[in-house]
Amino acid sequence: MAAKHQEASSGTLVPPFLAVPSHISTDLNLAAKAMSETASISVVLYDGVCGLCNRLNQFLLKRDRHDRFRFASLQSEVATELLKQHGTDAVDLDTVYVVVDYGQPTERLLSRSDAIVHVLERLGGIWSLISIGKVLPKAIRDAFYNVVAINRYRVFGKYDVCLMPEERYKEKFL
Repeated sequence: MAAKHQEASSGTLVPPFLAVPSHISTDLNLAAKAMSETASISVVLYDGVCGLCNRLNQFLLKRDRHDRFRFASLQSEVATELLKQHGTDAVDLDTVYVVVDYGQPTERLLSRSDAIVHVLERLGGIWSLISIGKVLPKAIRDAFYNVVAINRYRVFGKYDVCLMPEERYKEKFL
């Protein structure tokens, strides 16, 4: 009885003892997808003199167990260049931005409520429940975001200069 040969993606025939069962192939594809999702870096671009923004950074740093985040102050050359690449001006300090998939072909820029939802979803666990907020129209989410942004210095304070990160987190700041 002749053994059946399986065709590989290259078009060549593969003997049965070398063939990868389809369920394993699917599992490998899912694993590769999961690895690429967890391996992608999101860069948080924040107002470096804003008390609320700095608290957000501290919150993310303490919970970033999978090393998914990097940070750059909107006042930095790095942020200016990243925003320029995405057709945005760094003059608007009332907005937090997130560069998703930093350095990848799929790199894109999120702002305001989309940025906040993204970083909380990426933290995982209980924080990913914030994605429920996506059912609200972006205009409503951003209106709420804008109220907070307008009042952030008054409520959370403003620093004279951008704060320097703790030594253990320095490599996470661009």
